Amino acid sequence: MLADSHMHTAVFSSDASQTPEELISSAKALGIKHVSVTEHYDMDYPRKDECFVFDLNEYGKAFHTWQEISDKNGGPALHMGIEIGWQPHLNDRIIETVNTLPFDSVILSAHVFRGEEVYYNTECPLIPRKDRNREYIALLARMARELDCYDIIAHYDYINRYIEDKESAVFYSDCPEQFDELFNILISKNKALEINTSSIETQISKGSSYIMPDPEVIRRYIAMGGKLITIGSDAHKSERIGLHFEKTARYLKSLGVNEVFYFEGRNPVSDPEFQKLS
Repeated sequence: MLADSHMHTAVFSSDASQTPEELISSAKALGIKHVSVTEHYDMDYPRKDECFVFDLNEYGKAFHTWQEISDKNGGPALHMGIEIGWQPHLNDRIIETVNTLPFDSVILSAHVFRGEEVYYNTECPLIPRKDRNREYIALLARMARELDCYDIIAHYDYINRYIEDKESAVFYSDCPEQFDELFNILISKNKALEINTSSIETQISKGSSYIMPDPEVIRRYIAMGGKLITIGSDAHKSERIGLHFEKTARYLKSLGVNEVFYFEGRNPVSDPEFQKLS
């Protein structure tokens, strides 16, 4: 199965429930050969009752142990990553964080919108869909432009994940100028766009009319010269690892995607498993 470029463990991501051993066992059972563990690191998180920062050096030590466990048990190759939550005032601190450890991949995410975590944000559903999408994609473009120390922009459709409206999704036609700006930045900096299958699972669970990512988003990214795409389950529990991967990969192929990637040593690696899918 395809490499999974985005997942969390309960050891360092406080909203996850899977242990590293469960992650390794589940990935092995699915035949996943490469796994990027990308623990949450959200500085100045607005919910004071939740903490998404941890001792980075302790993470480095623990990760080395997890690699040994996986190697001894015939599990996947584990790649050490981090998912950093961006806010406009954090750029210098994010650079310092990235330089602390020899990460294989750095994911940049925007979990905070108008000063509140999207999951808890009661204002989001009240904003008209086009305005909401336009503002969020513009935020991602700013994030991508202001920093260089990342590899992947995660879940561009996160703003829609907790909207109950079954007809809602993130559409290219809602904000073409903002998407084009984001894509221009990613392409010029050789950064990757993530397709997040937790977003797909959420659309399925709420009975949405729009399950897969908007095809025009993918087609436009390719037409502009975008080549780097990763697929991440964003798994916080073991049953989500690799969820909908084959369906997603075939969908991407149908839209003209020729390769998907994972990262090792901060360099993109073409996933050979993608080529094997018909």
